[in-house]
Amino acid sequence: MILIVASTEDVASMNIAYKIIDNYELEKTSGSFQQNPVYIQTISEQEVKLVFVNEELVHTQFLTDFFTPKLFVFVSRHSSVSGIPTLSVHTPGNFGEAEVGGVTRRISVSPASAMKKALLELVGQKMQLGLNYRVSYECTHHGPSLDLPTMFVELGSSPRQWKDLKAAEAVAHAAIGAITNQSKFSTVLGIGGPHYNEKFTKLALRTQAAFGHIIPKYAIPKIDAKMLRQCIQRTVEKVESAVFDWKGMRGADKKRLMAVLDEIGVSVEKA
Repeated sequence: MILIVASTEDVASMNIAYKIIDNYELEKTSGSFQQNPVYIQTISEQEVKLVFVNEELVHTQFLTDFFTPKLFVFVSRHSSVSGIPTLSVHTPGNFGEAEVGGVTRRISVSPASAMKKALLELVGQKMQLGLNYRVSYECTHHGPSLDLPTMFVELGSSPRQWKDLKAAEAVAHAAIGAITNQSKFSTVLGIGGPHYNEKFTKLALRTQAAFGHIIPKYAIPKIDAKMLRQCIQRTVEKVESAVFDWKGMRGADKKRLMAVLDEIGVSVEKA
């Protein structure tokens, strides 16, 4: 079973969820979760459920007490100070303190291939619907920190975009695109660069590379051997290499992390 999760506290999340229900003919079941209806459909021979929670999605650490799906897909708003219209995808989790949900120094399991399929679908929908939005990977950040494959597909970055129904439809198709993923890609760990890594996004769009966890430059001081191993082990697919945003890293950090990755047996590539 695949579980799509939306929040009643998030207008973008609700818009995306209802676009999924409408476009893919999800049916209301007799059951409920947190007093909200549960929807279901079989898509590409997989059972897909959609549930609504009554709290912000970053604070849903409890979900695995009730559900054990093959994949969690959270459909969510995205916020940024810049307000740049953005369609994005990432795995949740915390490299350091759990400041916005989740567990301290615990990251969710990253479904690299599913995220890449969502990214590709976002690009296709952007073109098809004529959306003036940036499409991007985001780094691993915020809660929840779940022990099952987990990804966010987001619509941002301000209230104006959260209410954009065409953009919500794009995210809805990307969420379903992720769960119908049958493709096999070359899975990599991304290290360095900004929160929205344009180099990694372009690399994924033009090659077979699929990024799992992405560690931005600002989080590198929190990364030790234990966390690097966690990033590799908590990825669905086998991580074949680490891609460094070469100009987006300090020299000392490159040397330190390369030594650890060599010890683990993961090769390094430059972006």
